[in-house]
Amino acid sequence: MELANIEQLIKKYENAETTLQEEQVLKDYFQHNNVPGHLIEYKAYFNYFTESSAERFTKTIPLKPRKMNWKWLSIAALVVVMVSIYSINQSRGLSEKDRLEAVNAYQETQKALQLISKNLNKGEHVAVAGLQEFGKAQHKIFKTTKK
Repeated sequence: MELANIEQLIKKYENAETTLQEEQVLKDYFQHNNVPGHLIEYKAYFNYFTESSAERFTKTIPLKPRKMNWKWLSIAALVVVMVSIYSINQSRGLSEKDRLEAVNAYQETQKALQLISKNLNKGEHVAVAGLQEFGKAQHKIFKTTKK
């Protein structure tokens, strides 16, 4: 390969503009022993990448066996049992006394709301009557000022 072409590819490589095929051309070129003196530093550089890509990790990695932590598993099971017992007791329903109290409270609330509604309706009638009086007075004032 022409030396000028190799130097041009090296410049492109240093600027990170080469393709994979051009990088392979550079690797192949520097595999040979007849490299000019001013490019000898690149030979070590490209030979390093070739050698490092051929390296493989051959050691086996010992894996620790997983052991169950029975203490935490038993605590979790106990919590599940306690929650289920509590929820069963809650779902049995209200006692008769509690049920009667709830009905009485509902009836008292209805009475209170009826009383509030009645008083609001009275207040509405008073307000409407006041507005009618105000309208009559306003009508009289405007009649007298137009004359």
